[in-house]
Amino acid sequence: MASATRQTYGQRAEKHTNAAARALLETIERKRTNLCVSVDVTKKADFLRIIDTVGPYICLVKTHVDVIEDFDAGLIESLKELSVKHDFQIFEDRKFADIGNTVALQYSSGVYKIASWSHITNAHPVPGPSIISGLASVGLPLQRGLLLLAEMSTKGSLAVGTYTDEAVRMARANREFVIGFIAQRRMDGLGLREGEAMSQDEDFLILTPGVGLDVKGDGMGQQYRTPREVVLQDGCDVIIVGRGVYGKDNGANAEAVRAQAERYRAEGWKAYQERVGISE
Repeated sequence: MASATRQTYGQRAEKHTNAAARALLETIERKRTNLCVSVDVTKKADFLRIIDTVGPYICLVKTHVDVIEDFDAGLIESLKELSVKHDFQIFEDRKFADIGNTVALQYSSGVYKIASWSHITNAHPVPGPSIISGLASVGLPLQRGLLLLAEMSTKGSLAVGTYTDEAVRMARANREFVIGFIAQRRMDGLGLREGEAMSQDEDFLILTPGVGLDVKGDGMGQQYRTPREVVLQDGCDVIIVGRGVYGKDNGANAEAVRAQAERYRAEGWKAYQERVGISE
């Protein structure tokens, strides 16, 4: 079987058993975009306006709903409507990091009820496998998917070496729910113990933050790489871009936001086509 990096998104979707992974891959293929926009703003109006503007260009929107100061249930209903209108998936970047019982409650309950609307979420592997089982008890019946934070794009991150290897091992043991990683490169071959071989059908999605076309850092530890570096050179699947798309004015200039979203979409898709050998 060809490596996942050489297969099309559509080919990979055909063999994924997790509904969230399959839906994301199908969306990418259908819309011809591997762009995820991270909408990190504090006002509901800004949040929804940006998503409505970038919607046609993205496969996925990444949210942090706990930073929205005027959050209410209506925001979630509007987000779900935009997801249908523009045909994208939703990823709440919650980064769960507690024991299984606690994360199950955080995922299902409270103010945000994340599992009821977010197709994908993520977790730190620090607590061990119980964090996956806790989240899976809520998410699997709802056909959700989980990403593990195997690597981060900030300078000085501790998510390296044996930490990353252990994250991959945990994912392999829970492939029905863990669909991939937040990482800077493919995880193929990592986490294998002596004498072990990687399964021929292993295909974890790699979603990569820290993507930028115009700057190399933000002065707060974030480090940026180009879509070509991320998708073509390092074999990642989805590029995550935030301020590079909607700017410092929270997306007030819709025309500029659309132009940047298309710019990143085109660069990410071009890198993918080169990776799998598709020419147009």
